[in-house]
Amino acid sequence: MTTLAEPPAAPDLERAGRPRWVKVLDQTRCIGCHACTTACKSENDVPLGVTRTYVKSVDVGHFPQVRRAFQVTRCNQCEDPPCVAACPTGAMHQRPDGIVDFDKSICIGCKACIAACPYDAIFINPEDHSAEKCNFCAHRLDIGLEPACVVVCPTEAILVGDLNDPSSKVARIVQREPVAVRRPEKETRPGLFYKGAHQSTLDPLAADRPEGGLFAWATQGHPGEGGLFSQEVVSGHPAHANSSAAALLSYDVPHHAPWGWRVSLYTWTKGISAGAVLAAVLAVVAGRLHWHDALVRFAAPSAALVFLAITGVLLIWDLKHPLRFYMIFTKHQWRSWLVRGSVAISFYGAAATAMLGAGIADARTAQEISAAFAVAGGLAVACYTAWLFAQAKARDLWQSPLLPPHLAVQAVLVGGAVLLAVAHGIGPHGAVPALAAAVGAAAAAHLLFVAGEATLTHPTAHAHLAAREMTRGRFAPAFWAGVVLVAAAVAAPWIGVAAIPLALVGLICHEHAYVQAGQAVPLA
Repeated sequence: MTTLAEPPAAPDLERAGRPRWVKVLDQTRCIGCHACTTACKSENDVPLGVTRTYVKSVDVGHFPQVRRAFQVTRCNQCEDPPCVAACPTGAMHQRPDGIVDFDKSICIGCKACIAACPYDAIFINPEDHSAEKCNFCAHRLDIGLEPACVVVCPTEAILVGDLNDPSSKVARIVQREPVAVRRPEKETRPGLFYKGAHQSTLDPLAADRPEGGLFAWATQGHPGEGGLFSQEVVSGHPAHANSSAAALLSYDVPHHAPWGWRVSLYTWTKGISAGAVLAAVLAVVAGRLHWHDALVRFAAPSAALVFLAITGVLLIWDLKHPLRFYMIFTKHQWRSWLVRGSVAISFYGAAATAMLGAGIADARTAQEISAAFAVAGGLAVACYTAWLFAQAKARDLWQSPLLPPHLAVQAVLVGGAVLLAVAHGIGPHGAVPALAAAVGAAAAAHLLFVAGEATLTHPTAHAHLAAREMTRGRFAPAFWAGVVLVAAAVAAPWIGVAAIPLALVGLICHEHAYVQAGQAVPLA
C-alpha cells in the first residue's frame, strides 16, 4: 500500500507517540466578542496593559461595500521556536508535546525572546518583570481540561487538539481543509492554523494605519511622537497597503520595541573596548608602534577593560531582573548568542587583563602571547552581535551577512579614536599619524557599508520599511548626523585630534538609528 505522506522530520520522531498540541482558529466563525481575551486574563492573572491573546480587526473594502475581518492573535507555538533558541537561561522552553512554555523563576528579563519572535506574541509582565505569553493553558491541558479561551468562545471559533491524532477535529481540518499560518517564510512551522482568515489580517503590513493613530477604543499616537528614544511601535502599514484589497486596520493593541537606548549604547562601548586592542596591535604589526610603547603596554588594554566594564553594566542594567544576571553562566542555554557573547566578553576581559599585567611586568613574550588572545577575543566581542541580531528572526533589517565585518570596522573606528586621544594626551608620539590614518580608513569603510545597506534593494517589505524608518523616518536625524560626522572623520589624517569626537559621536548616532529602526516595523 502506498501513501503520499512524507516521513516525519527528526523532531517528530523524537516525539513519536506523544501529542502535538495545536490550535485551529476558524475566522469564519469569529464574531470579535473578545471573550477569549478576557477569559485568558482571568485564568492567567494577566495584568492590565498587556495581553496573551487579543482579537485584531481590519475593515476591508470601501463604504458601503465593506466588512470587518477578525484575527485571533497569540503565540504560534512553533515547532522550531526562535524564542527558545534565543533565551539564554532556558526560561523559554519547549515541552515534549510541542507546547512552548516559560519558567518565570529563571527569566532574567533580557527580552531576547521578544526580539526573536516573528509574531510579537511575548511581553514583559509589568508586575513580575518576567517574559510571558500564551502557553495553551498548559496547566489545564495537563489535567484534561481545555484552554480557557476554547471554553468561553460562543461560536466554537477556537479549537485545540492533537495534530498527531488523525481522529481529532484539528487534525481533520488541518489535513483536509485550506488553512494558513502567519509568516511561513520565517520557517518556524507554527502550531496555530487559521481557517478562513483574510490576508489583510495575517500580514501585519497589509492594512493601512488609521489616520491620527485613531484605533477602535484606543489611540496609538503618531510614529516618532515620543522622539528618538520612544520605543512605541505603531501598528499597520505607514504608507500604503500592500494587499490587493482596500484594508484599514481598526483595532490592535499597543506594541513596543524590546531593546532601547542601552542596547544602542552597548554596541558602541563594546566596539571601543574591542577596537582599542585591535588598533594598537595593528599599529605594532604595521611597524608604527613597539611592544614597549606605553600605548600598547598600558593604554590599549586599560581602555579595553574600562569600556568592557561599562558594557557589562549596560547589559545588566537593561535586564528586567538585573540581580539574576549570573544565571547566564549558571543556567546557560548554549544556542543563545547572549550566552556565547557573554563567554566572548569574559574571555576578552581575561586576555586584556593578562596583556595589561604583562605590560606592567615588561614581559615581552607574555605580552605578545596575551595580545594574540586579546585580538581573537576582541574580534569575537566586536562581531558576535551580528549573530545575536540575526537570532532575532523578527527583525529583517538585522539579517545581513555583511554585519560581522561592518562591526569589526566600527570597532577599529572608535577604538582607534580613543587611542588617538590618549596618544595626543601624552604628548608628541610617532603613532599619531598611523592611528589617524586607521581612523580615517575605518570611517571610509564604515560609510561604504552604510551606503550599501541604505541603497541596495531589501529582500522583504519589513526590511525595506525598517531602512525607510532609519533614513527617512523617525530615526533619520540620528542616521544622517552619523553619516555627516563620520564622513568628516575620514579626514582624520589631516585634521588629527578634531576627528576624535566626530568619529565617536557619529558612530553612536548611527548605532542608535540602526538598532531602533530594526525594531520599528509592526509584526502583529
